[in-house]
Amino acid sequence: MVIVENLGKTFKLSRQQKREMGEKFSGNTVDAVRDVSFTCQPGRVFALLGPNGAGKTTALRMIATMLRPTSGSVSVAGYDTVLQSTEVRRHLGFLTGNTGLYDRLTANEMVKYFADLHGLDGATFRNQREHLFNLLEMTEFADRRIGKLSTGMRQKVSIVRTIIHDPDVIVFDEPTNGLDVVTSRSIIQLIRDRKEAGKTVIFSTHRMGEVNLLSDDLAIIHQGKLCYNGPFEIFKNQMETPTLEDEFIRIIEEAQA
Repeated sequence: MVIVENLGKTFKLSRQQKREMGEKFSGNTVDAVRDVSFTCQPGRVFALLGPNGAGKTTALRMIATMLRPTSGSVSVAGYDTVLQSTEVRRHLGFLTGNTGLYDRLTANEMVKYFADLHGLDGATFRNQREHLFNLLEMTEFADRRIGKLSTGMRQKVSIVRTIIHDPDVIVFDEPTNGLDVVTSRSIIQLIRDRKEAGKTVIFSTHRMGEVNLLSDDLAIIHQGKLCYNGPFEIFKNQMETPTLEDEFIRIIEEAQA
């Protein structure tokens, strides 16, 4: 389970950053996340949706202990992300597009390296590896160097190393961004697999089709604040427009008014 309560993150701006904000901006700080609260339950998929710069990645990085909140708190699997960050990392897997891979290692070696970091014994590693490699259809390139892999293949390696230790909570920051349909489908199946295993799954995306396929719960964030937070079925039943895309845009525009 993940419990986010009144979460906020304020960044101090450099002179260059203030200039980039435009002439109308006069402050020294910017609030990337403002008073955000939500709960993610085990066995459910929680989608975090928002336009670029909305605060999605900042919120996810605070959940993953990569950023320290300015205000509020986050609990992951019963552990506080600030006071018990080491325990949080043991129970969490976090996939972000900014994490690099070692090009000289093979896919097998990369995943084994992270399994060793998490202290997995040989039998557990082999069982986990076989299940995940088969699920994501990775066996054929398991012994190829990562530097020779396609974007989709590299993303699959990133995902497996993220969850090789079978964490209770999994956070995916736009896991299918830039991938082809076939690769995206296998990643969607993996998310379903983790849900069926009773894991808490959080993912951010720009693709409304993925939200429709996967979401049990939905939060929409814009300019650092929540515009919607609740079950996805209720969201669909309350829609005022004919499509999910139109409803998303309506909610964002309403928040800007």
